[in-house]
Amino acid sequence: MTTDIILVFSILAVSVLFLVTEWIPMEVTALLVLGAVATTGLVKPLDALSGFGNPAVVTVWAVFILSGGLTRTGVANVIGRLVLKLSGSSRTLMVIVIMVCAGVLSAVMNNVAVAALMLPVVMDIARQTGRSPSRLLMPLAYGSLLGGLTTQIGTPPNILVSEALRENGMTPFALFDFTPVGLAVMAAGVLFMAFVGIKFLPEKAPGRQDGPSGEIDLGRQYQLSERMFRLRIPEGSALAGKSLAQSRIGTVLGLNVVGITRPGATVLAPGPGETLGESDELTVEGPVGQIRELAEELSRWSELDVQHSDMNALKELVSEDIHIVEASVLEGSSFSGVTIGETAFRTRFGATVLSVLRKGQVHRSQLQDFKLQSGDVLLLQGGAEDLEALGRSGLDVRRDRLSLEEIATRYRLAERLLDMRVPEHSRLVGTTLRDSRLGEAMGVRVLSVKKQDGSHMLPDPELVVETGDKLLVEGRFEDIEFLSSLAQLQVKAIPENFSDDLESDKVGLVEAMLSPHTQLAGKTLRQLAFREKYGLTVLAIWREGRVYRSNYLRDMALKLGDALLLHGPREKFNILGREPDFLVLTESAQETPNFKMAKVSVAILAAVLVPVMAGWTPIYIMAVIGAALMVLTRCLTMEEAYRAIEWKGIFLIAGMMPLGQALDSTGAARFLANGVVDLVGPMGPLAVMFGLMALTFLATCVIPTAALVVLMVPIVLNASTQMAVSPYSMMMAMAIAASASFMTPISHPANVMVMGPGGYKFADYLKAGIPLTLVVLATAMILIPVLWPFTP
Repeated sequence: MTTDIILVFSILAVSVLFLVTEWIPMEVTALLVLGAVATTGLVKPLDALSGFGNPAVVTVWAVFILSGGLTRTGVANVIGRLVLKLSGSSRTLMVIVIMVCAGVLSAVMNNVAVAALMLPVVMDIARQTGRSPSRLLMPLAYGSLLGGLTTQIGTPPNILVSEALRENGMTPFALFDFTPVGLAVMAAGVLFMAFVGIKFLPEKAPGRQDGPSGEIDLGRQYQLSERMFRLRIPEGSALAGKSLAQSRIGTVLGLNVVGITRPGATVLAPGPGETLGESDELTVEGPVGQIRELAEELSRWSELDVQHSDMNALKELVSEDIHIVEASVLEGSSFSGVTIGETAFRTRFGATVLSVLRKGQVHRSQLQDFKLQSGDVLLLQGGAEDLEALGRSGLDVRRDRLSLEEIATRYRLAERLLDMRVPEHSRLVGTTLRDSRLGEAMGVRVLSVKKQDGSHMLPDPELVVETGDKLLVEGRFEDIEFLSSLAQLQVKAIPENFSDDLESDKVGLVEAMLSPHTQLAGKTLRQLAFREKYGLTVLAIWREGRVYRSNYLRDMALKLGDALLLHGPREKFNILGREPDFLVLTESAQETPNFKMAKVSVAILAAVLVPVMAGWTPIYIMAVIGAALMVLTRCLTMEEAYRAIEWKGIFLIAGMMPLGQALDSTGAARFLANGVVDLVGPMGPLAVMFGLMALTFLATCVIPTAALVVLMVPIVLNASTQMAVSPYSMMMAMAIAASASFMTPISHPANVMVMGPGGYKFADYLKAGIPLTLVVLATAMILIPVLWPFTP
């Protein structure tokens, strides 16, 4: 084993580790791999960049655009609805029709796009027929994967394998060379899922209810009854006359108000401006224990000695080690366009944002969600060294220290200062500032902590409260007193017909999820200002087989595959359905396709395929022409074309290609191939093919399929050479195995997409995916040697 082989194996091991764990984005891993093989001399620098111009990469992104054009013009919608009408009420026939429909569309479209397109349709079928979505959605995902096996453009692995043959001086697979094996595998997979595999799927969430519009009972599916109750506003309550937002029921108690019942009227999905009245009954969703906890916390907070402060209190904000400075957000800075919460000033820089000055107006409240702009002036408090480091991060930190008079007049910081002293034996003693919930519940902001020894401390969330501490906070005295009115709310049980408190002809429940091409993954609902922007309340999130309904939903980072239970006006569902970042799981809420251009998009697809089938023009040239024509004819806009491309996959393929080259050029691939041949070679080429397919199947569980194919190609070709057999049979087998990613939800984005709506757990994919994988393996092992003989 040479030094180069050891080096390339080291890069391979590290890259696989990062791809599996996703500690950093997969596309970033691929780019780092590209840089590593180039800088170590394993691949020439120009060759390392060649992946971005590789015909396979070009074909993949062009096919994404072609697929987007067919989706946008409604071609797939029409085909899907026509075919699904044939399913009737038979569960077996329904599964067969769904999988065949998804498979046919995936032969010429991106399988993720097919799954996203058909998801709302299948959900509607489940509602109309009373079927469980969990019995239909996994077959949908598997059908889209099986259909991709049937043509060269059906899935990126097929494209990559064909191009690899061409680059190695062999005739590449043609457009329909995959079809005989692919169709047989697809037929076997569909029949298995319809008659056997469906028995391994969970039976969840019956698809019909007796409520409004005959829709699925999402309230019961998400077990809302366990956390729904009513709060009655007593006579004389300070809450009467206040708006819902002013009541702070959501921020303090962590409850979602879904309805208000009052004499002669019921208001569903009330807005933040809805005025409360005496004797109103609020239907709320959340932990009933919050009311009891509030009473306990009030007794703790009532022990604090709260007094109004004055101008002199500002002196406690500064010391020899703690400074207050101004800092401006520079043009093009990383701070511009993000909220203060997203910048994580406290954890990253040890600094606290006290106020923001924008065009002469001072902003001091709800700064966590305040989005910064270039030119904003921040009033920062922090240690001298921390503020110095902050000046090197994209802020123009002013060196001169502000006087207390300047702070008071320019930022009016002294107007709402309060002193809170912690008495002896207080139940707050020993808790951290975070656990005390002073800021969240009382609506105040701790600016400084003065210890008994006279030292001043910055308000670190982990700072432990001690007897005699003096907390300097910003807030209003009346807000603190107002908390007692929340503790006086009267708790009532929810009636049995609680669904009436959730839905009407104008207000309802709906599921939604992030679309495959969203840019919002990793963002929280708070960062998205979801309720404010869309007018809908997120009551629960279904993630990996578990329902999350805590009062911290706003701070959960969204992930692909999450299903969001939304409550609000039905008209808002349609608005959300037109957002490219979300997929509302009912067909009626989807953006209306551009049906008048359907014939044009079909003609463009035919114009792409005919020359390729005739052998006149390579697929990568016609695919690019077809993509350009889709935009030129306005089947989709340029912005929609960019969104249709799965850029993560493109960068992943292009970045990992140099590692595949390095595996080949250093002899590492030959080394691995020799190991495979030595292990199973004596049993014949069929055993070698079985070994390569089994290895590929297992690797798809953790490595993205496109990257896996790039890495497997040199190994398969070297193994074919060692065995003196035709590479076509081995390459065909590897392509089938790479695309048949059934065993885990992370094996393929289509699997992740149905996880939330189907309510699946990780084990559900193993139960259905492993036997389906064995069926595909057996079918391929029988047919490939017949259709693609081992004899060169």
